[in-house]
This record gives sequence, structure tokens and C-alpha cells, in this order.
Amino acid sequence: MHSVAILALEDVVPFDLAAPLQVFDWARLPDGRRPYRVRVCAESPEVRGDGLALRVDRGLEALEDADTVIVPGCAPGSGPTSEPVLAALRRAAGAGTRIASVCVGAFVLAEAGLLDGLRATTHWVAADQLAQRYPDVTVEPGVLYVDNGQILTSAGAAAALDMCLHMIRRDLGSAVAADAARMCVMPLEREGGQAQFIVHEQPPVPRGSTLEPILEWIEDNLAGEITLGAMAARSGMSERTFSRRFREQTGTTPLQWLLRARVRRAQYLLENSDRPIERIAQQAGFGSPTAFRERFRRVVGTTPQSYRSAFHGKARVLAAHS
Repeated sequence: MHSVAILALEDVVPFDLAAPLQVFDWARLPDGRRPYRVRVCAESPEVRGDGLALRVDRGLEALEDADTVIVPGCAPGSGPTSEPVLAALRRAAGAGTRIASVCVGAFVLAEAGLLDGLRATTHWVAADQLAQRYPDVTVEPGVLYVDNGQILTSAGAAAALDMCLHMIRRDLGSAVAADAARMCVMPLEREGGQAQFIVHEQPPVPRGSTLEPILEWIEDNLAGEITLGAMAARSGMSERTFSRRFREQTGTTPLQWLLRARVRRAQYLLENSDRPIERIAQQAGFGSPTAFRERFRRVVGTTPQSYRSAFHGKARVLAAHS
């Protein structure tokens, strides 16, 4: 079981604390088991925030056996972070622990020196201040979250949900992350702002839409050749009328929808099978491996092989050792 320690500091922002607590707590393996044990810890037994007093049963020693440490933001004017907290974060980072921040929690990571030489984000209101105070940090104010591998930062409480789902997907694959997203009543992925292992969810189709049959047909026939003309003919429309109605109801074009459907199929096969790239290219409807690699990289931001290395079999491996 993966241990997640949420480090609550004085004047903690309640929403920043609740976001990661909710997402990781909702995650479940295919057999129903919890893959994460989430604990809130603090330097002192009681931490105050905006409108709350939080009592915790674990101190900074919780960071020593955690696999992931998350630092929520604090209210403005909370003052410098204590040296024991900074030292505990540095020790955790030195031990290889994954460390993430929510909103202005990035200031704490920067204060500990963990963001030096890295890209990072925070709430846009505080981005200029973070850049001025810590010139060794490359601040990107226009993104939802930044993943540097071991160190992650997010822009705010809502963006922290995206970041946590991204971490779950890295750990366990898209199926577990998608289930956690559904339980949190949110989409699996939003654009993080950098090259990520992401395919956006298809735009929603209105209930009862006349497009539902053709979309089901597309999903059932991804391995074959699907042209705009074939889609239009199956819908009983001209290509022009079909394209116009498709965009009106989905916000995208038929061929863009088809590309993302094929990439999602390829992602699933890369995560859950040992089939060679050439076969996956055919089964997802890309034709040649060269076309598959080029289009997959354009949509997802990485190569099929790199994606497989990151996500293949993660849920099965964790389940076997839980």
C-alpha cells in the first residue's frame, strides 16, 4: 500500500487540504482494495486554519515512511516555515520521496530548496511573487500543474485534483484514475500545460443526440479505415452537413474525434497488453507504426514506448504486492 502524508502547516487552507485527501481516498484497485493510505500530519498536534482547528495524531516523522508527501497552501501572512519542517522535507526529498504542493504550498517547497533549477507553478495571483523571491525557480503561471518527476506543483485546490489524478494514473494506470475521477465527479484529465501523458476526454454529446449511433459505430470499428465520407454516408447526410452538425453537438470535427478515439484505444492496449507497437498501431487504426508514433506523440506528448514504460501493468503490480 502506498502511503500519502499530507503535511498541514499553521494557517492551512482547508480546500487545499481537502483536495488531495478526497482524491486519494476514493482510489480503488480493480478488486476493491484501497491502494493508498492517506494520513494528515503536522509539526504540532493541533493546526489552525481558516475556520477550523485540526487535531492530528502524527508528527513530522510521518514523512520518513511516506511514499508521497503533499504540502497544502497556507493563508497569506502565515510567516516563514519552521526549520524542522523544512529539514523534514529535505530529508524526504533526499530519500527519493515524491513531494507535491497545492497552490501557495509551492513557496514551502521553494523555501526548502526543492524547486531550485526546476519548473513550478502556483496560484496565478502569487506567481510573480514566487518568481521574484526564488529566482532559481522557473515559474509557469499559466498551467494547472507541473510534473518534474519527483517534485510536482499545482496552481490551486481545483488544479490539485488534476495533479492527484495524474499521480494516480502514473502509479496505477488510467482505469484506476478514471474511477477515482468519477467518484470525485470530475473529468479524468484537464490540460496541465506541459507535455504530459494525457488524452483529453471527448467532448460530451447531448443525451439523445442523433450522433450517438455513429459514435458507437466509430468506437466499434477503430481498426478499420474510417473516412469522413463513410461517417457521413452512415448518418445519411452530406459530408458538409455531417461535419457542421458534428461540430455543433461536440465542439470538434469528426476527424479530430476519430483521432482521439484511436489514441485512447492505443493507450489502453499499451497499458494492459504486451502486444508489439506494430500490432497496436493496426488495432487502433493508425495503419503504419510510423503514423502511429507521430500522431500519438502529437496528442499525448510522448512516444508510445515511453508511455508504455510509464503505465504498463501498474495496477496489476501493485495489486500483487498489496
